[in-house]
Amino acid sequence: SLQGPHERRLLNDLLAAYNTLERPVANESEPLEVKFGLTLQQIIDVDEKNQLLITNIWLSLEWNDYNLRWNESEYGGVKDLRITPTKLWKPDVLMYNSADEGFDGTYHTNVVVRNNGSCLYVPPGIFKSTCKIDITWFPFDDQHCDMKFGSWTYDGNQLDLVLKSETGGDLSDFITNGEWHLIGMPGKKNTIVYACCPEPYVDITFTIQIRRRTLYYFFNLIVPCVLISSMALLGFTLPPESGEKLTLGHPRILRRVS
Repeated sequence: SLQGPHERRLLNDLLAAYNTLERPVANESEPLEVKFGLTLQQIIDVDEKNQLLITNIWLSLEWNDYNLRWNESEYGGVKDLRITPTKLWKPDVLMYNSADEGFDGTYHTNVVVRNNGSCLYVPPGIFKSTCKIDITWFPFDDQHCDMKFGSWTYDGNQLDLVLKSETGGDLSDFITNGEWHLIGMPGKKNTIVYACCPEPYVDITFTIQIRRRTLYYFFNLIVPCVLISSMALLGFTLPPESGEKLTLGHPRILRRVS
């Protein structure tokens, strides 16, 4: 085992009477603050037909667990632990507009717990989200796709989501997409009262703003169409007995057949 005797003893002491169902706050009347952010790694696909956006994203959730604090001097200087999320309470934050079959597309990594009770949970995942895609101005179109995250069962009086960065999503590790240019990814906190429940619910909504790269479509779609149309019009200007009229029409016929 990679654990030393101090770490093993600390884990036993912390988790012996730990209840994963208990919201970890000193005062039950106050909400637990959870800092929420994400890192956009890659735009995998924009599915115009099915109105879907598929992305590779790392989530980031930070909170303080009142029941996971210790004095490091009593445990051989152990300052932090890595604990599987099934053994701890963690916020049930999900993407509301998920189109994934399992709804939650994240890989459940360990939670990093420090001696002051702070918990850091960074699950990566492939997210499939619904997005209203308007291709009226194709291929010169911009698209705005929302990703709405919030607690599934805790209302705003119990769990308060806070935007980790005012600039929105972290784009420092973004892998450039060949078809789409990323304009930005702002984030916004919303507090909404739904028809089902009297309590307010908090969500963090990130908007992925993308612009289609037109160069590919310009050379492979627009330019050929203009050339073929020009050849067709030019054919009408030639006299019927001209041999060049048939020669000029050949590429157009071949294009239609292909």
